This record gives sequence, structure tokens and C-alpha cells, in this order.
Amino acid sequence: MTGVIKATLGMPEIANAWIRAGVSGLGDSRIENLDTLRRANVSATTVLIRSPMLSQVDQVVALADVSLNTELEVIWKLSSAAQKANRAHGVILMVELGDLREGIMPELLERTVAEVLRLPNISLEGIGTNLACRSGVSPDAKNMAELSSLADSLEVAFGIRIKTVSGGNSANLNWALSTANTGRINNLRIGEALLLGCEPLERQAVEGLHTDAITLIAEVIESKQKPSKPWGEIAQSAFGKVAPSDDQGSMTQSILAIGRQDVDPDGLTFPLGIVTLGASSDHLVVDSSKYPNLLRVGDGVSFQLNYSALLRAMTSPYVAKVITS
Repeated sequence: MTGVIKATLGMPEIANAWIRAGVSGLGDSRIENLDTLRRANVSATTVLIRSPMLSQVDQVVALADVSLNTELEVIWKLSSAAQKANRAHGVILMVELGDLREGIMPELLERTVAEVLRLPNISLEGIGTNLACRSGVSPDAKNMAELSSLADSLEVAFGIRIKTVSGGNSANLNWALSTANTGRINNLRIGEALLLGCEPLERQAVEGLHTDAITLIAEVIESKQKPSKPWGEIAQSAFGKVAPSDDQGSMTQSILAIGRQDVDPDGLTFPLGIVTLGASSDHLVVDSSKYPNLLRVGDGVSFQLNYSALLRAMTSPYVAKVITS
């Protein structure tokens, strides 16, 4: 298992916790986060899980032991950078199996491998695929068997050993945990499930994992009785929304000091009795009329987050990150 640390911006405390728990390496899509891990002296194999940018090949070779790749032009440049740095760089070739994000078409894989094997300072570590991210194509017995078959055929064609066959991400967990035969698949790149305790296809909890390891707390900055229906000529809001026109009478409207600049409001699970009314860039407006305790200015409201909300909250410099034990 490669622990994908990108949603935490390479937070060393979480990286080290995962290493103690047994992950085989750490993956991230941003070279800046891998730099954070190196500066914090986190000891683990590092994998750049997004195709490298040509403008960053020197940094990729310096900071990542392995990178996921689809473009020969990029791998040529990685080879040159690795020679200049006098070090080897591992490459996993990503194969397109239907989700239509990144990947080499299967019929072109052997041609690509032939080129990669000729490059100095580049080690072909294996092949992989990515599913369920762009188009929602689920990992299943058929596409995983195809990836295994491709690994077998490459070994026969080139007389090499395909060490790593990376089947995908947290979306692979249902398949991996329910099948007795995973074929050649010996690596998964897991982030969401480790952080939030659920798999992303049906958002179901994974047995043995915590779903409340991460909590967002937002502070109340206003709490007043207000009408539920706006008045005046109604147009679109700052984010293109139109306020509902129904009148539900007076309500306790509370404002929390967080907004779309910090979090995806649609990705928050609200405490029982609190209903979201809307959000602007830095205000989250809720109806707290049915909340058991009256919300007062200065109170903190705790939310659980989905992956979209977590990504944005962790990226926001205005959201303080606190590690508790």
C-alpha cells in the first residue's frame, strides 16, 4: 500500500503515523509536498502520483524515488535529469483502462516499454492504472485481470520482471477485499480511505477504519432571529445561486466564519438540528433553530468532511491544522 498524503499537503505527523502502521511508501501529486516530507526527514519511498511536468523534472528526480508516467518525452527528460544528478529514477507506466484520465492505450504499451528500457538511469518499476476518478469507472475483475495480463505479456515479450502492478486507489478496496484472487495486482495507492475511513464508490465505511479521524470546527460569528425569506428584487448571488422564495417564518440564523474559499460546503456533514442555508466566499449561513443548544457567538460547530471538503480545507491557509492524540 502506498499512502497518498496529498490531501494533507504532506503533513509529516500523518505520514509518520502511516509509516508506523505499515504503508510501503508515500505518494503525492505535488512535488512541493514531497519536498515537505524530505525537509521533515520522513523516511519512506516517495512516489509522484501525477505525471511529472517537464518544467519540474530536476525536482522530480531529486525528491521522488518513483513517478507515474504516460509520456515518453517526459521520461526522456527524467533520464537526462537522473544522469545529471547521478542517480536512478523509477518509472511506473500508467495504462488507460476506461476511466479516460491518464494512461497509455494498452495496444501501445509494448512500444513504450521498449523505449523506456533503453534509457539510462531509468528503472522500469512496473505498470499501473487509475479508475473511478474522472468518469467513475469501477475497478472490477475484468479490468484488474486485464492489467495483470498486460504485466504477464510484458515479461514474456522483454524477458523482464514487472515488480509493481498498481491497481488503483481507494476505489479498489471493495474489489480487493472481496476477491480471493487479486492476480498480479500487488499495490494500491490509498489516500481517502486512510484519512476518512470510507471507500469512494458508495461512501461506505471500511471495517476497522475510523470515519471521524478528521473534524472541521468553525466558529460562530453571528446568531440572530431573522426572516427565512429575503426581500427586495432577487437576482443571482455572488456564486450564481438564487435564494429559495418560500417563507418558513422566523428562524435562528447563525453565521460561521468559513466559506467557499476554505471548504466545499456541499461536502460537510452537519450536526443534527443544523441545516445549511447558503455560503459565500467566507461565510457559511445555517439555520440552527432546531439545534439542541442555542448557538452563541464564539461557539465552535464541528463537522465531518468528505474528500472534496477535506482537500479544500487542508489547502486553505486560513484553516488552522491541529494534531491531537
